[in-house]
Amino acid sequence: MNKVVVGLSGGVDSSVAAATLHHQGYEVVGLTLWLMKGKGQCCSEGMVDAASLCEQLSIPHHIVDSRDVFQANIVDYLVAGYESGITPLPCSQCNKAVKFGPMLRYASEELGIDKIATGHYARIGYDAETGRYQLRRAVDLSKDQSYFLYDLTQEMLAGSMFPLGELHKTETRRIAAEFGLKTADKPESMDLCLVESHGSMQTFLDKYIPQQTGEIVDQSGKVLGQHTGIHHYTIGQRKGIGVAAAEPLYVVALDAVRNRVIVGDRASTHKPECTAARLNWVSIPEPTSPIRAEVQVRYRSKAVPVSVIPLEDSRIKLVFDEPQFGITPGQAAVLYDGDIVLGGGIIERFE
Repeated sequence: MNKVVVGLSGGVDSSVAAATLHHQGYEVVGLTLWLMKGKGQCCSEGMVDAASLCEQLSIPHHIVDSRDVFQANIVDYLVAGYESGITPLPCSQCNKAVKFGPMLRYASEELGIDKIATGHYARIGYDAETGRYQLRRAVDLSKDQSYFLYDLTQEMLAGSMFPLGELHKTETRRIAAEFGLKTADKPESMDLCLVESHGSMQTFLDKYIPQQTGEIVDQSGKVLGQHTGIHHYTIGQRKGIGVAAAEPLYVVALDAVRNRVIVGDRASTHKPECTAARLNWVSIPEPTSPIRAEVQVRYRSKAVPVSVIPLEDSRIKLVFDEPQFGITPGQAAVLYDGDIVLGGGIIERFE
């Protein structure tokens, strides 16, 4: 009988992934990672719901204390990034360093199982010609999470399954109800786990970063107001800047050295190109010459045409066909060819 370890957060998606595989005849083992202290759907409440699901399915349930790993790879990573004036993307970092890697090791070393499954909305294929696994968008584009999975390695893709990749969210809810799962009507997690746990990103960051008053300036350097910390701002932000103006102002840049928030009109937030580093080429080998692709620079942004130019040190320059709004250092630039994730990296800077 095929064996698989299913990562259980306590939500409906991972619950349906486990129940579906169990129904298909897999020998399923539930695994929940304890990521942080306090409340939050992925932790205290999630562990209870995950345990309840495993009891309902009559499958084993393992809980692994991953708080130190989460602290080092996510909390410290976020704090250092915000202090330096960037807006880090924690989810892709978490998937690779906290979830998929450790889960595969635990499954193999502790349970003797070489496959894991999660409730992510994405798909995995295999290209026989290149001998590479491919990461693909989910069928339900409104729920597609491939953007957050671009950093997974070939080994991780080879050992992973995404049972929900071919489903729409409405189908997931229907299946949960048909199986009589206790999580069938559980509300979705609508924000980052740290935000849900602390109430807001600002509240979380204020626990770690002391408030430091600085200037809010326009692009000519004219002082327009004061702020209490650049970590309270992100590029492209319009609301809550704290200064009044005749026309809407947007955050254009963050100057960590001078502790300044730089603002301007919407047009000044559009950039023609940027560079990215820490590249992971998922479905194709690293290109050695320019290629054409589509790029998604935020989770909720649309993929747009781009020229990808390889640089030294495995970095790339992205030249957009049309200037793009809110290019933000620290966020991911994920490259696509249709529904195939070519690769991705972290935005360094913009021109």
